[in-house]
Amino acid sequence: MPNDTPPPTDPGDPRARSRLAWAREALAAPDAALERASMDAGFRSYWRTGGGNGPSRIVMDSPPDREDVRPWLRIRDLLEAGGVRVPRVLARDVDAGFLLLEDLGTQTLLQVIDDGTADALFDAAIDQLLRLQAIAPPADLPAYDEALLARELRLFDEWFLGRHLGLALDCGDMETLDLAFRRLVDAALAQPRVLVHRDFMPRNLMPAGDGLAVLDFQDAVAGPIAYDALSLFKDAFLSWPPERVQGWLARYHARAAAAGLPVPPLPRFLRDADLIGVQRHLKVLGIFARLHHRDGKPKYIADAPRFLAYLGEALPRHPELAPLRDFLDRRVLPAFDAHAPGAAAAPRA
Repeated sequence: MPNDTPPPTDPGDPRARSRLAWAREALAAPDAALERASMDAGFRSYWRTGGGNGPSRIVMDSPPDREDVRPWLRIRDLLEAGGVRVPRVLARDVDAGFLLLEDLGTQTLLQVIDDGTADALFDAAIDQLLRLQAIAPPADLPAYDEALLARELRLFDEWFLGRHLGLALDCGDMETLDLAFRRLVDAALAQPRVLVHRDFMPRNLMPAGDGLAVLDFQDAVAGPIAYDALSLFKDAFLSWPPERVQGWLARYHARAAAAGLPVPPLPRFLRDADLIGVQRHLKVLGIFARLHHRDGKPKYIADAPRFLAYLGEALPRHPELAPLRDFLDRRVLPAFDAHAPGAAAAPRA
């Protein structure tokens, strides 16, 4: 439950009336009220109950015509069966798109982690990640296959380069991107495959009394083993010194190997993490630009410099991606700096 708090919705809205009526019935509390708790980057929203007897609860509102709640429930049940701490469902109306969940509080891991607590909290996050990765992906679960990886990468040139920066790419630019994307996809497909959350980061983890609860898992796939560990330590909203990230990746690797997960030797794993990280950083830049320009959610694009910095830190370690690094230096970073006058220059790759 990401901690975005948009303006309150119109209480006369039919969806708001239906949500309140359903919550009162589920709680058996005719005087219960709802206040905004948080909202996803997608169409789900979360509402905290108040005014009734007993502890507060969370109502998840997932409009059926925009974001079917069934995939969320399916993966939740799969993770819970594998020992992963996930939000408990207390009541549900799948057709209407309403769930009543336990209230895990108001703070995600993103809001409580700091330099002094990071080692212990990341170890707790690894606890949950190892349980998640030990679950056999269902046969019909989507795969992080070539088509999905390539589609995600194309968000970068369509939305970040084209729509956000207004760059017109020539044939040489497209050849550079095509070659880099091919190498990134091949590297991802060569990794051992496990269950992948796809957004395993502090914003989607919440401290609970019995461990960190895992959120926002509905887009899980079968895919590269390094993906979630890299996402955890190279977060979309919080950056750490590269040497600490390397240490945490090595810590994850040691624990994963001890747990019997199919991690390759450490040098290969660190390379895999770097390369799947480059794929993710490019994708996220595209997603944040799309959220801004298509969905009217401008706050995410403010974190674009973080992902450009991640690329700048990783690309020099991989000579096979030197053309991509040169393209970023020559075309992308100057355009980004010009697009944000008065802002600090983006880090060079």
